[in-house]
Amino acid sequence: MGVILIISGILIAVFLSFFFIFLPIITKPKVSLWLGDSLFSADVVIDETGRNKGLSGVTKVDPNAALLMVFPHESKWGIWMKDMKIPIDIVWLDKNKKVIYIEKNVSPSVSDSEIFEPKSLAKYVIEIPAGMVDKSAIRVGRVAIFQINEEGVE
Repeated sequence: MGVILIISGILIAVFLSFFFIFLPIITKPKVSLWLGDSLFSADVVIDETGRNKGLSGVTKVDPNAALLMVFPHESKWGIWMKDMKIPIDIVWLDKNKKVIYIEKNVSPSVSDSEIFEPKSLAKYVIEIPAGMVDKSAIRVGRVAIFQINEEGVE
């Protein structure tokens, strides 16, 4: 009887781990994102936890991969490099998906307290591998093309 209880407990723990830890990773929404001259496959984060994490801890990003952070409203959303392992380009978009500010080749070695922020209000922030802004001809004033469901943005 005790062995059955222990096995049941282990199975429940495994199921809960999958449900709360691995399922959100597996089912993270992706969108096609046209930015500059390139098409990116972008993971979308709409919650504060995902936006705070960004690409922290990631050791490699495919050249045409991106992280699209969706914010609840326009503001001067700051990005930091805490726990970053790779250099990135950061692109801020306004509510009309127009590029309003760019930081290129931001090194993971910058101070954890340094915050990069746009000069005007942004609704979206995109993190892409360093060098892709130049390779993709991404410039201030160009418009990104993507479709997302913003329901549930916090």
